[in-house]
Amino acid sequence: MDYKKGKYKVKDIKMAAEGKKLIAWAESRMPVLMALREKYKKTKPLKGYRIAGCLHVTKETAVLVKTFVEAGAQVSWSGCNPLSTNDAVASALAADGISIFAWHGMSVKEFYWCIEETLKIHPNLTLDDGADLIFTIHNKHPEFAQKYVIGGTEETTTGVHRLRAMAADGALKYPVVAVNDAETKWDFDNVYGTGQSTLDGILRATSILLAGKNVVIAGYGHCGKGVAMRAQGLGANVIVTEVKATAALKATLEGMRVMTMDEAAKIGDVFITATGVKDIIVDRHFKVMKEGAIVCNTGHYDCEVNLNHLGKLAKGIKEVRANNEEYSLKNNNRIYVLAKGRLVNLAAAEGHPSEVMDMSFANQFMSQLRLAELHKKGKKLENTVHDIPVEQDQEIAGVKLATMGLKIDKLTPEQKKYMDDYSSGT
Repeated sequence: MDYKKGKYKVKDIKMAAEGKKLIAWAESRMPVLMALREKYKKTKPLKGYRIAGCLHVTKETAVLVKTFVEAGAQVSWSGCNPLSTNDAVASALAADGISIFAWHGMSVKEFYWCIEETLKIHPNLTLDDGADLIFTIHNKHPEFAQKYVIGGTEETTTGVHRLRAMAADGALKYPVVAVNDAETKWDFDNVYGTGQSTLDGILRATSILLAGKNVVIAGYGHCGKGVAMRAQGLGANVIVTEVKATAALKATLEGMRVMTMDEAAKIGDVFITATGVKDIIVDRHFKVMKEGAIVCNTGHYDCEVNLNHLGKLAKGIKEVRANNEEYSLKNNNRIYVLAKGRLVNLAAAEGHPSEVMDMSFANQFMSQLRLAELHKKGKKLENTVHDIPVEQDQEIAGVKLATMGLKIDKLTPEQKKYMDDYSSGT
């Protein structure tokens, strides 16, 4: 094995001191994950296990990585998006002897090089956000699934969707736990995290007043719903575009206007895609947009806004602010694209707040630990996508409540009996 602990490639290792300050702040906001670190740092249940991770390199991710290390794991990490890495945080992890290959602004070729570097550890466990690491193993190193990997976890909706498709085709070569589908993830991280951080990214890149603007949100899943909620709270007139009838009905009953993108393109001031599907905004939409319209994406991949189409309509492109490019169109209108169509909340801001990532990353830690413990017992999950146990979800939510100083009621034995008593009538 040509891998050695502590190998790294980051933007500038001299940024480590700044990164350590950011990580320390996140640790002070993530009590659930810190409690797990304290619990397992002595017993080191992950000792002997090698984890390869491909997930946004933020201060919150660093807290997760360091918790894995404290629990005994050997870790090698890369960022899951070319523009989402915080260079100071990556440098701080590298300075602490953790193998990491990530920097802000990498090319697509460099992105996949970084993934290949993480795989030199020959991982037993994988951790993904978007499933690029899993796809790389399956497409380029299928033998790893046989020789080394005992299981993995997936963080985001798009990745889980594609992995379920792989499993349905019988193509998934090792079990994957769908962390994204945990209630403590999708109903908190996706809704409140994406909602707040997406608007944070938009405001940092534009400094616009959202009140009174027509804000068009493509997709009313958990992420889109969170963005709509926060935009509405800031006084925006929210318009939702959808392909799912029930989602469109929910948006309508929650006070949003619902229409097609063809209709919305003519009246929107700010466009935010949150679908996980390509070609949500294309040339015919750009052609009818208002002068000065702002377009961005908060879905995992950068294909939701078709920038190739926009580029063909433009006579000039220039950067007007950090993470904000002005496309001057041949019809003399200007359209502003944020973060090159990539995740605006991570490329133009800091990603989700630490407090909400606390639960998602606690689920990541517990799921990796569960896979390792099954392996120690000579057991392995079926090669498909698995949900997190309900008990784990509720335990993490309970710990989070306790850290907030909140208590809840408990069912009495009589109440539990009543709930299951099908002979009881009115």
